[in-house]
Amino acid sequence: MNEYVLKTNHLSKKYKSTMALDKVNISIKKGAIYGFIGQNGAGKSTLIRLVCGLAEPTTGSLELFGNTSERALIQNRKRIGTIIEGPALYPNMTAAENLEAHRLLKGIPGKECIEKTLALVGLQDTRKKKARNFSLGMKQRLGIAIALLGDPEFLILDEPINGLDPMGVVEIRGLLKKLNEEHGITIFISSHILSELHLLATHYGIIHKGNLIDQLSLKELNDKCQQYLHIKVNHPDKAITVLENHFKMKSFEVMPNGSIKMFDHINDPGEVSQTLVHQGLVIEEFMPMGEDLETYFSHQIGGVHHG
Repeated sequence: MNEYVLKTNHLSKKYKSTMALDKVNISIKKGAIYGFIGQNGAGKSTLIRLVCGLAEPTTGSLELFGNTSERALIQNRKRIGTIIEGPALYPNMTAAENLEAHRLLKGIPGKECIEKTLALVGLQDTRKKKARNFSLGMKQRLGIAIALLGDPEFLILDEPINGLDPMGVVEIRGLLKKLNEEHGITIFISSHILSELHLLATHYGIIHKGNLIDQLSLKELNDKCQQYLHIKVNHPDKAITVLENHFKMKSFEVMPNGSIKMFDHINDPGEVSQTLVHQGLVIEEFMPMGEDLETYFSHQIGGVHHG
């Protein structure tokens, strides 16, 4: 069984003189929630269109479920559910009528999937309410329901939480986690809302001006963003003994230059420095360090702030 749902190999797309994607290599494992992060115009939607077969690459190739041939790609795209540039809804139809219309368009046999899918996204009690009267969060859930018709293994969502109020964001996050954890659906989410993706994704890709500039797991991201006290003293071995005895320090790292990263007690810098001085140590460098999520991504794209 192939480990990856999607892999791209130097995938590029050029529109006239604009390189929308430039030799992008991403890998998405089965079972992942992959957060694809970038500013507007970075190339997120272009990649999605190529994966879904809505555009042809200029150069490079892509692999779906372990297959690269054109015939296999066409067949395997039936295993994908998508929302691109907002859900396509019929405003004068109910949730059930919308699903029925899309079921017929997709050629899915049997109506039993309608109620099952509505229940899955929490819209089973909307009854005769028209989609035009839905909240934005309800419309997004209905869009996800449409994408789930046919039981896809891979869900691709383009900015699914854009414009939602805080409660709507929480609802969509809970739904996506449920689909991933309970139903085993691999999810690809394109977004520029970093704080929300940090609560949801298991893996990340950062794209900027068509270039994939980083790809990492949640653990790797948290390690990079972890806060710590940077300590450099004249006798690091003695400092470690002092900190272990006085603060019961358990989480630390000694760097090649002898400086210490102290991950415990980062909220007590005054007490830590005072203790070291009282033990006769000379402090050469002492400061809190580490990046928050916004700062990390901003540094990755060269200091440009994400909106």
